[in-house]
Amino acid sequence: MIKNCFQIRAGWRIGILCCTPSNVPKIQLRLAGQKRKHNEGRVEVFYSGEWGTVCDDDFSIHAANVVCKELGYVEAVSWVSSSKYGKGEGKIWMDNVHCTGKEVTLAACTTNGWGVTDCKHTEDVGVVCSEKRIPGFKFDKPFLNQIEVNNMNIQVEDIRIRAILATYRRRVPVTEGYVEVKDGGNWKQICDKHWTAKNSRVVCGMFGFPGERKYNAKVYNKRKQNYWAYSMDCTGNEAHISSCKLGNHLSVDAEKNITCENGMPAVVSCIPGRAFAPSSNSGFRKNTSKPQLQPLVRLKGGAKIGEGRVEVLKNGEWGTVCDDQWNLISASVVCRELGFGSAQEAITGARLGQDVEKQYECANFGEQGITVGCWDVYRHDIDCQWIDITDIAPGDYLFQIVINPNYEVAESDYSNNVMKCKSRYDGQRIWMYNCHIGDSLGQEMEQKFDHFSGLTNNQVSKR
Repeated sequence: MIKNCFQIRAGWRIGILCCTPSNVPKIQLRLAGQKRKHNEGRVEVFYSGEWGTVCDDDFSIHAANVVCKELGYVEAVSWVSSSKYGKGEGKIWMDNVHCTGKEVTLAACTTNGWGVTDCKHTEDVGVVCSEKRIPGFKFDKPFLNQIEVNNMNIQVEDIRIRAILATYRRRVPVTEGYVEVKDGGNWKQICDKHWTAKNSRVVCGMFGFPGERKYNAKVYNKRKQNYWAYSMDCTGNEAHISSCKLGNHLSVDAEKNITCENGMPAVVSCIPGRAFAPSSNSGFRKNTSKPQLQPLVRLKGGAKIGEGRVEVLKNGEWGTVCDDQWNLISASVVCRELGFGSAQEAITGARLGQDVEKQYECANFGEQGITVGCWDVYRHDIDCQWIDITDIAPGDYLFQIVINPNYEVAESDYSNNVMKCKSRYDGQRIWMYNCHIGDSLGQEMEQKFDHFSGLTNNQVSKR
């Protein structure tokens, strides 16, 4: 039997919009485990008063879509098997899950039955949802009240720091103000009765600030606000508030308004960090000055500031960090140490390059591989030539290859023996553009190549 159905009329078209079948139990979902981003994690289900996991047997992208939409995300990006986000605990509530993708709740998909499974927690399934939230999404609050609230993760449409004082309204980025969450399409303040410094630390980290600081509470008034129904319960290590737990439910007055008795809106004041420096315009600018002290951790091989392979200085030597158990919390520690806020993603699998050692040296004649600015003898048994760029810093370069430069081999036409390109290296990839052969470049560009002495002295020349 279907309940909560509505008839829709549009001209001659008649349709039926239905909600959950009456025989489908109410459940609540959350994403847990060792996350790389806030919108992914191990799928956990609250059923029959207990949290449990979902087995990866027969799980599909359709099931992942149902999970993500039930959590308020627009869609699923992918799903992962074999407890990628760590092994859960307790019951494995669902196994052999089959969804069409149109279900309103994961509980409406077919399974072996609640708690009927032959799986182990090494088979716990996880999902990656899109970062975009469903506008106006709300959880079933009456059902939330039946759950131990501080075991639920926070899910809101958006969060912001709204500057109240004129001093901070003129600053970009905003570092102090009310913490507001977007819930049901409306911005709401958070009551400070249960607010802690740990909560402030998480909020500041989300906006790229490494820490929080005290503020002058006397300058903020207690006028009536539009309060969110819950408080936050963060440990301070979370990279995003979606990983925090919901705190206490606020009381409701006779007019059904959320109240904050003897309290006021929660305020945060964040430390800008080394990445920003005060400017003369009462704001901040990117801090381009070099740090005076050498840090013990650095990021290498990234395409932009704040991204890269993690390297640590120990006994005067730089080394890398293994990605076993590497997650968003670990990455956030590094980011904060470097003056940034919480990490946006914990990248694994050497995706930003391995810490490789130089393999080829200049004029390594007859071998398959040379360094920039060198030359080598190309033999018939070498199918390609490696150019070692281990020591090259990211930037824009001129790339030139000359074949038979001394005309030692007779040819009918030498015009296509030279290839010249502009090239760009971002620390991970290198690509060529504006390539030409022979003397087909303009005079200005030819002169740039004429002044390039790398082929004779092995010095890398940046343009």
